[in-house]
Amino acid sequence: MTRKTQRKPSSKMTPKELDKATSEFDNEFAIDSFGEPTSKQRARLQRARKKRGRPKIGKGVKVISVSIERGLLEKTDRLAKKLNVRRTELISRGLRAVLDNEVTWDGR
Repeated sequence: MTRKTQRKPSSKMTPKELDKATSEFDNEFAIDSFGEPTSKQRARLQRARKKRGRPKIGKGVKVISVSIERGLLEKTDRLAKKLNVRRTELISRGLRAVLDNEVTWDGR
């Protein structure tokens, strides 16, 4: 594995070194100096183009806005911290437990 050489910061360069380092930007069409990317460069570009973010769970996620009592939210956050899970994960687990057990709702 080759090691990249450290470049000198532009603030520490002499005017001559700075002119040399920035000379490529004097050309109007700098892209013309580029060749075809190598297979390694293409693979790197494909990795960069992939969507990032949370892994898809089930059918994906839908962001919603829900009002919740402050005291209940504080208890939720404390439990989530204790269980070392995110708030959303804890709420999802609770909803699944209710739905899986088909708890009847009596309106209280």
